[in-house]
Amino acid sequence: MNLKMPKTNGILTILSRKPSVNAEQIMKVMPAEIRATVKLYLEGKIQQWFMQADGGGVIFILNCKEVEEARGIIEGLPFSTESLVDEQYIPIGPLLPLGILLDDKKPE
Repeated sequence: MNLKMPKTNGILTILSRKPSVNAEQIMKVMPAEIRATVKLYLEGKIQQWFMQADGGGVIFILNCKEVEEARGIIEGLPFSTESLVDEQYIPIGPLLPLGILLDDKKPE
């Protein structure tokens, strides 16, 4: 089976509170952040969203094909414009090795 790079069908975006930022700073901006992210969700730009279990930030799966597009969305959010979070962008796509299950040939 020929495994190739999967097509990007989303960008996993991790926003983590900067170590120098305290909870009071976060809470001051939180209402604006929530309104902005709900708007993005309703526009179909955020596919899924989660909170980090340790409370240190959020994780979004964005409906973007390019990191630059995701960065443009996230950098417009209040937490980012106020420099309260560190950002990570990870392109994600289908798990191509599952194609082995569809291949009629036996692996060598």
